[in-house]
Amino acid sequence: MSLPDFSPLAAVRDRRTFRGVARAFARHFFVGVFFVGAALARAEVKLGEPLPAFAPAGLVNFSGGALPSIQGKVALVDFWASWCAPCKQSFPVYARLHRDFAARGLAIVAIGPAEKWDRATQAQAFLKKQAPPFAVLRDEQDKFVPTFDVKTWPTCYLVDRAGKVRFVHEGFHDGEEKELRREIETLLGEK
Repeated sequence: MSLPDFSPLAAVRDRRTFRGVARAFARHFFVGVFFVGAALARAEVKLGEPLPAFAPAGLVNFSGGALPSIQGKVALVDFWASWCAPCKQSFPVYARLHRDFAARGLAIVAIGPAEKWDRATQAQAFLKKQAPPFAVLRDEQDKFVPTFDVKTWPTCYLVDRAGKVRFVHEGFHDGEEKELRREIETLLGEK
């Protein structure tokens, strides 16, 4: 049976090993916390969850003026981008939905990501051509769009009068208008 080494040299060696292990643990711990924090910051807003408020997120109305209020309304919140081909198909559909349902309590808000100057110019041209009758916002500080973790452009969220997300549509496909109309009717029919 051998006895443990209690010599001063062994103590130094053990202290170095302890420091190395402690440093490695700290490094891995903080890297893990960073990635978990980043994942939580980009966590996707899910069905049944409340839609985050527009005002604290630093959104800017493209046409100037105040941010639209969706409180107490059924809302279609769409995430679009000027470079997105399906967005060009969705905006005329949203214009028809606005025309047919706004008087009954539907609010449509399209939100674009923060874009560099050349993309911002492209976005303005897109909006001039589309001339949407609904509110169009830009996530100037890039705070709001990341909370939704949008993977497909466009993606729209249908929100009930209580402010909870009830339906999510990723992309824009044939037959989308019919499905959106059915879901909007359902939400408008709820009190």
